[in-house]
Amino acid sequence: MRAAVTRQGSIVVEATDDLTPGVGDVLVKTLACGICGSDLHALKHGHEMVRSQKETGGPLIYDADRDVTMGHEFCAEILDLGQGAPEHLHIGDIVCSFPVLLRPDGIHTLGYSNEYPGGYAEQMLLSSQLLLPVSNGLAPELAALTEPMAVGRHAVEKSGATAADVCLVIGCGPVGLAVIAALKQKGLGPVFASDFSPRRRQLAEAMGADEVLDPATISPYDSWQEAAWPHGVDRNDPTLRLGRVNKKPGLVFECVGIPGVIDQIMHGAMRDTRIVVVGVCMESDNFRPLTGVGKELNIQFVLGYTPEEFADTLRGISEGELVVEQLITGRVDLNGVAQAFEDLADPETHAKIIVEPWR
Repeated sequence: MRAAVTRQGSIVVEATDDLTPGVGDVLVKTLACGICGSDLHALKHGHEMVRSQKETGGPLIYDADRDVTMGHEFCAEILDLGQGAPEHLHIGDIVCSFPVLLRPDGIHTLGYSNEYPGGYAEQMLLSSQLLLPVSNGLAPELAALTEPMAVGRHAVEKSGATAADVCLVIGCGPVGLAVIAALKQKGLGPVFASDFSPRRRQLAEAMGADEVLDPATISPYDSWQEAAWPHGVDRNDPTLRLGRVNKKPGLVFECVGIPGVIDQIMHGAMRDTRIVVVGVCMESDNFRPLTGVGKELNIQFVLGYTPEEFADTLRGISEGELVVEQLITGRVDLNGVAQAFEDLADPETHAKIIVEPWR
């Protein structure tokens, strides 16, 4: 089979070994696979990423000096069933899966494994017990968005967001857009969204944000706070610290993942704000704890999603609760993967590029 292989900081397309399903496995044809921001970082900074994962107990551990076929946002068609696969599965079924492969030697993270290819390959091995059927005739490229959308769903669930909250999403790349979609799917709001990119602001509006802000021209924190405080209240009145005026709770989602953003959010936040860090910053960062102490801020870091959130996200997409078509801004075959990685550096051009290895 053919695959787009990551090798020493470059992507090359070549023939790789054919796959045979083992006990409990299924062999699948990759129909669609999204390119994730984590993949972009792994291509250029694989050694640093793996080192950080080892230090923190993260799941993305592999040998960055060896070949890796990335791709963990996928939808596939069953080609063959290994021994012990459940009887309800059939050749030709269209499925999604939690992006891990269960093997006797442990759990392998698909897309970040030297042994097993991810979705930038014509075929993959998946664990039969983790498969989810794609229903309602959902197009494979939309089903492939289950994984990134589940990231936003998990962040919202961990935040404990309620109808009382005034929500602010900082950064409207794929992660921020997934958070906006998850908030609106739950009927929450108002949701403010902030990004320097005009294209990303357009997408944030399309995903349901109630107010979209350009931080180059207006402070997102001022607009967000105005919605939280009762009309006519002087927010600079020092007696407000005595709790005499009830404001709506503040909830901020950090979806940028670059140094300095958490510190900016802490300075712009209201007292008692909950901050959910969804963006993955791969570098050291700094902020003043005294700022958080003085405002009694609560910072929650989140990662990934649960199997239940993943499954319900697929259901939401298939039933039209989550409208995701607008996120797809490009499609490529295996030969176009390397260029797609370059193109995704421009936020004005793309949000999500789908790889279709069969093309």
